Amino acid sequence: MRDLTRSIALVATLSFSPVAQAAPAAVFPAVFVNSSPEATSPDEVERVRTMDAALRKALADSGQYQPVDLSVVAAGLGAVRDIHDCNGCEVELAKQAGAKVAVVAWAQKVSNLILNLNIRIADVETGQVLQGGSVDIRGNNDVAWTRGLKYLLKEYVFRAPR
Repeated sequence: MRDLTRSIALVATLSFSPVAQAAPAAVFPAVFVNSSPEATSPDEVERVRTMDAALRKALADSGQYQPVDLSVVAAGLGAVRDIHDCNGCEVELAKQAGAKVAVVAWAQKVSNLILNLNIRIADVETGQVLQGGSVDIRGNNDVAWTRGLKYLLKEYVFRAPR
């Protein structure tokens, strides 16, 4: 996972031409959803942290989004069990943080063989999903997670409109 941040940043810079001004983005901490019978491992906890850091860096490096400070909504965020599945609460928290978009990302483990990485970017004013996608990965290892996030960003976040 050491090269994940560098690899994702390269995708961001190669795949996107910066706009005049980056949109303030509330990039919420990535979530790990373990729906498998196995316990969450320390490696998985670290992979989610690494994925979170790489996502923030890629969004900032793209010039399209500028992550905002979430400390002003720390109490509200702490009261939410799963930011990716809170019936739109991320939009209100993002608005309180001064963002124009809310970004949530999560990884779901079905088994050690089957996982998926997901991202959703919503407009704060309308709640409408602007961008989003899900990528299934096979194998619960650093290589699979790195490739999955790189593909997710390339195909669903930084892809030029057709």
